[in-house]
Amino acid sequence: MYDKYESPLSSRYASDFMLKLFSQDTKFHTWRQLWIELAQAEHDLGLPITQEQVDELRANKEYIDYECAAKREKEVRHDVMAHVYTYGKAAPSAAGIIHLGATSCYVTDNADLILYRAALCDIREKLRNAIRLAAKFADQYKAVPTLGYTHYQPAQLVTVGKRASLWIRDMVSDLEDIDHVIGTIKFLGCRGTTGTEASFMELFEGDTAKIDEMNRKIAAAFDFDEIYEVNGQTYPRKEDSRIINVLSLFAQTASKIATDIRLLQHDGQIEEPFEASQIGSSAMAYKRNPMRSERICSLSRYLIADALNAHMTAQTQWLERTLDDSANKRISMPEAFLCADAILKLLNNVLDGLRVNEKVIEKAVNEFLPFNATENIMMEAVKRGGDRQQLHEIIRTCSMDAVAKKKNGEEYDLLKDLASHPEFHMTEEEIRAVLDPSKFIGRCAEQVEKYLEKIKPYTEGEGIESEEINV
Repeated sequence: MYDKYESPLSSRYASDFMLKLFSQDTKFHTWRQLWIELAQAEHDLGLPITQEQVDELRANKEYIDYECAAKREKEVRHDVMAHVYTYGKAAPSAAGIIHLGATSCYVTDNADLILYRAALCDIREKLRNAIRLAAKFADQYKAVPTLGYTHYQPAQLVTVGKRASLWIRDMVSDLEDIDHVIGTIKFLGCRGTTGTEASFMELFEGDTAKIDEMNRKIAAAFDFDEIYEVNGQTYPRKEDSRIINVLSLFAQTASKIATDIRLLQHDGQIEEPFEASQIGSSAMAYKRNPMRSERICSLSRYLIADALNAHMTAQTQWLERTLDDSANKRISMPEAFLCADAILKLLNNVLDGLRVNEKVIEKAVNEFLPFNATENIMMEAVKRGGDRQQLHEIIRTCSMDAVAKKKNGEEYDLLKDLASHPEFHMTEEEIRAVLDPSKFIGRCAEQVEKYLEKIKPYTEGEGIESEEINV
C-alpha cells in the first residue's frame, strides 16, 4: 500500500462516509440504478421491454464484475459501454435493452447530480453541528469581557461569546447558501446526444407526452422534482460552479475561524484541543502548536483554489458538448467535497474542545483597559466641571508616555498618572472605580442572546458525535 501515490484526502483527512459516497463502487451502482429506472419507465410507457427484463436488472444490480468491466474498457476505450456490456453479462435477457435511447451522459451526469446532492446534505448536517457547538460556546461566554482587536491592535472590549457569534453568523450564511443549492439542483433526465430527445421521438413515435412522463418518472425515482428545461448533451457546467462555490464560501468561513483561534492561542487566551500525549514539535518539546486550526486553514486554501476548476470548465464548454470537462471533473469535484468534509471534521473537533483561559484574558483586559477607559474617565471628569479639550490633551500626553514606558520595559500606571492632575477633580480610587470591564462591553451579551434565539432552528436537536481525526 505504500508503493503507490494515495491522496491524503483519502488516507488522512476525509470521513468514511464521503470516501464511500465518491467511490467507484457507489458511482457504478448508481449507474445501474439509473439503467433500471430508465428500463422501468420505458416498459411502463409501452416500449418493447418486458417486466421480466426489468426485474432481472434489479436482481443483478448489486454484483459488479469489475474484472470484466476493466477488460472490456481496455478493448473499447469507453467506460460506460464497458459497464453496459458487464451488466448485460449479469442480466443476459435484458442485455439488449440496457441504455435504450440514452447517451453516456444519462448515467454519468445524472449520477454526479445524485452524488453531489447527497454530499451536500451530509456537509449540511456537519455544518449544523459546528453551528450548534459554536452556539453553545457563545452562550457560555457571552458576558466574559475580552480585548477586541481591529487591525490586530487592541481595541474596545468585546466578549468571548460575542466574537464567537461572528463565526456563527458566517456559518449560518453558508448553511443558507447550501440549503438553496440543495433545494434547486435539477435532474438532467434522459435527453439524448444533443439534448433534443430525437432518439425518444423515434422510440415513442412522436408522442412527446410519453417522453415527458418518462423523464418525470426517472427523476421522481431519485427524489428530484425538477428537470432542466433545456440542455445540450450534459447538465449545465455552471451547476458545478454553483455547487463548488458554496463549498468555497464555507472554506472561507472555516479559515477565518481557525485564523482567529490561531491568533488567540498565540497569546494563550484560547486553545484548541491538545491531547495528553500529543507532541507539538519534534525539536521543541514545550510547544503546543495549533495544528488543527492550521490544517483547517491549509485545506481551506486548497478548496478555495479548487473552486476555480469549475469556473474555468463552465466557460470552456463548446456548443452542445465538449469532453475537456471530464478529466477535470473527475478530480476537482470529488476532491472539493472530500476537502470540505475534512475541514468540517477538524472544525467540529476544535469547537467541541475549545479551551478558554479566563485568567489570561483577564490579565490582557486589565493591561489595556486603562487606555480603553480614558474616554469614560474624561466624560466623568467633564461632569465634575473639567474642560473636555484640556482633559483630552492630558490623556493624550499621559497615554503616549505610558506607551513609551511599556515599549521600554518600564513599569507604568496610567491611572495613577491621570489622578495626579487636579483638572480631573477625581481621586485615584474614583478613577479606578471606572475600570469594571463589564461596563465596557456594550450590548455584547444581549446581542448574543438575541442572535442565538433567532437561529434556534439551526441549533435545536441532537448533535452528531465528533469524528476521530488523524493528527
